[in-house]
Amino acid sequence: MIPEPLIADLPTWVLIWSPRIVTAFFLFAFGACVGSFLNVVAYRLPEGRSVVSPPSRCPKCGWGLSWHENLPIIGWILLRGRCRRCRESISIQYPSIELLVAILFSVTYFAFFWPPADTWMTDIGGSWWTRSQLAGAWPAYLVMVTLVSGLVAATLVDARTFLIPAGITTTMTVVAVGGWLLQGLLPTRISDPTLFPLPLADWTTILITLGGLLGTIVACQLLRSGKIRRSFADYDDYVKEDDPLAEYPHGRREMRHELAFLLPILLGGLIGWGLAVVISIETTPPRVLGILGAVLLGWFVGGGLVWGVRILGTLGFGREAMGMGDVHLLAAIGAALGWVDPIRIFFLAPFLALGWIAVSRLIARLVRRQGRELPYGPHLAAATLVVIFARPFVDELQRALFNPPG
Repeated sequence: MIPEPLIADLPTWVLIWSPRIVTAFFLFAFGACVGSFLNVVAYRLPEGRSVVSPPSRCPKCGWGLSWHENLPIIGWILLRGRCRRCRESISIQYPSIELLVAILFSVTYFAFFWPPADTWMTDIGGSWWTRSQLAGAWPAYLVMVTLVSGLVAATLVDARTFLIPAGITTTMTVVAVGGWLLQGLLPTRISDPTLFPLPLADWTTILITLGGLLGTIVACQLLRSGKIRRSFADYDDYVKEDDPLAEYPHGRREMRHELAFLLPILLGGLIGWGLAVVISIETTPPRVLGILGAVLLGWFVGGGLVWGVRILGTLGFGREAMGMGDVHLLAAIGAALGWVDPIRIFFLAPFLALGWIAVSRLIARLVRRQGRELPYGPHLAAATLVVIFARPFVDELQRALFNPPG
């Protein structure tokens, strides 16, 4: 324990920044461990293997890694990027992902809780985060780092397999719902509800979203019982492994099954709206219910945007437009960020996709190789990171586009 006289003699910046640096270092190490786990998820989940057992081992010869060789980032450096047994190279992807997630955990901490005063960074999170600090907003921080971790995992898998496993998006959604509800149960000294990171829902929105949630449960039960047929159930009968993904000839027909699934959800929402009109509650909802309604609304808006494009695009072109993984991904993002940001992400992602195509084609011409094609999921993930960490610029762009001067 440092004596009080010595503490008093320390410079002010040391007293202020030392606890923050220690916390950031801990979060960096924790993020590196999460990144190590995401490497396992990205490698094993598409193959239907357990992400827990067996322990980490060389992907070439199966040699089990010792505890110090399995340390995130450090283990790869100790091994010099090669297996100790077979001497085959170990992909640099592993330490790169560990480092990326570690940086994201630390950057999220500083950007939301300790942004430099009077800079554009102060508007990334807002005053609720800086006033709450990590001790009072740790469930919300957990939601945010789970979101960015899920985006990394979804990008890794989608870029390689053109599929986003439901396990990733389900985890993101469950943590978002549970984390925000837990945040709502914690005591707070911030009485102004407009400062909360999510736009809190009123009674009408709460009843509509709860009705939609009940309709979703009913639709899932109908699907499991076979009363609603799963869309594209005969996909493998028409599209072989090496065929283009869009070769399935009955896309329009399959939209009937997806519309049948959506019908109970829409009816549930309408029933909720009808109840809100009949009951007409004038009081302000409890904080936890307002948060629940905000999370559910973000979930429905995010998923509904992509699902609407999927249905309309498939009906229009006769080929499957966007995948259900993209629907689940933006729905999970909406659950974490609320209903406004998924709309921004939805419209920003196509521009990032066009930018990727232009850059990849230019690089392909320079190196005389075929450009790397990416599915849409990574572009949604990139747009989400832009909206989160460049929020002041996104806000300014939105004002310039929709509220021009004069």
